[in-house]
Amino acid sequence: MGNQTSLTRRAMLGGLAGLGVMALLPGRALAAISADRAESLIDQVVSDINGIINSGASEGTMIKRFENVFAKYADVNFIALSALGPDGRSASASQKAAFVKAFRAYVARRYGSRFREFQGGSINVVNTKQVKSRYEVMTQTQLRGKSPFDVVFVVSAKNGKFIDMQVEGISIVKSERKEIGAMLDRRGGDLNKLIADLK
Repeated sequence: MGNQTSLTRRAMLGGLAGLGVMALLPGRALAAISADRAESLIDQVVSDINGIINSGASEGTMIKRFENVFAKYADVNFIALSALGPDGRSASASQKAAFVKAFRAYVARRYGSRFREFQGGSINVVNTKQVKSRYEVMTQTQLRGKSPFDVVFVVSAKNGKFIDMQVEGISIVKSERKEIGAMLDRRGGDLNKLIADLK
């Protein structure tokens, strides 16, 4: 695989990572108490994603639409505090709330510019399997002129909300935990400074 192909692939994966993280924005979700319900949930999300990707709308409009769609299905507290990791245990309630809010803005900026890369592409549900207390809904992403690749949406069997997304085996939650941890380290562990900078 050439350098240009590798770079394009990394950019695509980064964009999908953004979709996965934004899927964890606050809001209500359908209860996924069975594999069929979990798959139906992802079918809905995928349908909306495909529509937005291929709408031809401006980048800013697409970002807002993605936020509106994903806000229905997931728990920003889970992904944000998971990304914060052990440092979140000693944070006050007000710090946690401020971090969750700042993290949402950070995600929109971090990945928003990559949405254009998905225009002309599609995401399709392939199958679903239960793994302990969650469902893994396998999808295949096809972008114009590129080889298809797998994306697994992880849905909690308990509350039907997104809890993670795996792009070619890479956990988005774990990736963001590393990124946020590095950002916090660069600020000497000062959570308030990190929150201010994420805004």
